[in-house]
Amino acid sequence: MKARFLPHIVQCARLGRGKLKVRPPLSDNHAWATVGSRPLHATMISTAEAPSMPVDREFTFTTRDFARVRSLIYDRAGISLHDGKQAMVYSRLSRRLRDTGYSSFESYLQWLEQSPSQPEWQEFVNCLTTNLTSFFREEHHFHMLTEWLKARGSKPTRIWCCAASTGEEPYSLAMTVAETLGLHAPVKIFCSDIDTNVLTTASRGVYDVNSRGLSPQRLRNYFLKGKGAHEGSIRVKPELARFVEFRPFNLMQTSWQLGEAFDVVFCRNVMIYFDGPTQRKVLERIHAVMKPGGMLYVGHSENFTDSKDLFLLRGKTVYDRV
Repeated sequence: MKARFLPHIVQCARLGRGKLKVRPPLSDNHAWATVGSRPLHATMISTAEAPSMPVDREFTFTTRDFARVRSLIYDRAGISLHDGKQAMVYSRLSRRLRDTGYSSFESYLQWLEQSPSQPEWQEFVNCLTTNLTSFFREEHHFHMLTEWLKARGSKPTRIWCCAASTGEEPYSLAMTVAETLGLHAPVKIFCSDIDTNVLTTASRGVYDVNSRGLSPQRLRNYFLKGKGAHEGSIRVKPELARFVEFRPFNLMQTSWQLGEAFDVVFCRNVMIYFDGPTQRKVLERIHAVMKPGGMLYVGHSENFTDSKDLFLLRGKTVYDRV
């Protein structure tokens, strides 16, 4: 289906410096309608072992090439690629060799190493990150956030979603805010990701009508239903999109210019792709940009009880900033 949706993207600059802001889209009302009452039912790298690569491949991909990729993605994005991911790396980066015209991994990687400011670096990173997400994933976190928002009341609040992916988590946060404090609540949700491709999707706010995690009531309240060429799709309403701002951001960069300190940080299912020293470094930086007593939400398989000098466990995968 050819997309004719009007992007919310205002500006996108280089990784870690540009912004992608979500603003109410231009009028396209003839293509969208309020969602009706009939029921509608609604990504990081696995470390699982992969089988050995077949020999018959378009490009030669040696153990040395894989070691170079591991080193480059670790230095650039903090991602620790474990053994057994050769097939995944080959499959994804082969597309970049075709698009850039290189005939070997050796020459492609050498080009990257010799050009640290090369825009292709962003494509390299995008290829090696996978985004798995859904609306209201790990739902207990949103129940805890609801109670916290109720107690906070009308105080201005800043929330950071560290791994925005394609936008389901940021818009779930926005719906939680709207349901708890109303659509005019003084809440700003800063949403970042290292992958610029997924941020483009997130900023558009357009999803399949069968996206997981959305109740019929939330579909009616916060989404427009596609008509005609947009049949089968839904789009986030502008009044909900006003809460969020999207921006490319690399957790490995040394300068964190993120504005005022955050009251809440969602950094879920990110740290599991970092090694121990990198996890600690990122935790220290998150701690530095949060207000004392702020809340840090992490993924179900992440545990930071060994960093009690920074965060104390408050509930299931939720921590208080010391």
